[in-house]
Amino acid sequence: MSALTVSAEDEKKLKGQGFLNNKGTDNFSARVITINGKVTAEQIRHVAEAAEKFGNGIVTFTTRLTMEVQGIPYENIEDFKAFLAEKGMTTGGTGKKVRPVVSCKGTTCHFGLIDTFDLSEEIHHRFYEGYRSVVLPHKFKIAVGGCPNNCVKPDLNDIGIIGQCVPTVDKEKCRGCKKCAVMAACPVHANAVTDGKMEFDRERCKQCGRCVGKCYFDAVTAEKRGYKVYVGGRWGKDVAQGKALGRIFTEKEDVLAIVEKAILLFREQGKDGERFSQTVERIGFENVEAQLFGDEILSRKEQILSDN
Repeated sequence: MSALTVSAEDEKKLKGQGFLNNKGTDNFSARVITINGKVTAEQIRHVAEAAEKFGNGIVTFTTRLTMEVQGIPYENIEDFKAFLAEKGMTTGGTGKKVRPVVSCKGTTCHFGLIDTFDLSEEIHHRFYEGYRSVVLPHKFKIAVGGCPNNCVKPDLNDIGIIGQCVPTVDKEKCRGCKKCAVMAACPVHANAVTDGKMEFDRERCKQCGRCVGKCYFDAVTAEKRGYKVYVGGRWGKDVAQGKALGRIFTEKEDVLAIVEKAILLFREQGKDGERFSQTVERIGFENVEAQLFGDEILSRKEQILSDN
């Protein structure tokens, strides 16, 4: 069946299910959802078999860590969906909704400060799946990064979460070593021995935690470990860097609450067609931050989600 014979209504419906027409062909690409980009070997084999049975045998990967099976004829779509379901897999990841969550490999990476797989999986279930029927003013992207290396660009997402380790120095223990292991460990040169004692440049420090535990006399330890949250990031034709909320969160549940309040705020106060970054700019970052730090918006959750 030619793409031209598929009605605009059917094509729109298919796009909402994660099937995008291949330019210049009568076929579609199917976006196969992953949880934070992590799939089992069995699932990969199943997707490969699906690509050979129903598509053109090619599987690509999107920037949102979903798999995309190309070249699926219109008439094969329902069989393709049923075949994926045999291994508990689905298509999707499109529309004015919470999009699939992206995550770095901070759980297994030497630099990771948080369990990125655990947090992103919980966000996936609670907000990608749990809010799947909730239509927003525009798409809403969430990224979880394990450390300030920013491998998945958390600050360029609508909500970005980055692991943090805030160092502190016990000057009683600091011996002002001429060859300081803490200074050698810092990748951004945010510390220095001044007048025989270690000093941190808090503006320069990225809170990556690489200096913690490096002092031979245990002078530098972690004052706090947790999560930094950015709001209002965006990439694309117009790029906006998200702004960090003025607090480091130490509890995962507090971060999940911020994510939910941000989605509710966007649903309630965003204008149709604008990205969250534009909502934040329009109503003011300080206003948004105050609402996210409070719980009033949660008291309106049922009304916000029921409003057309």
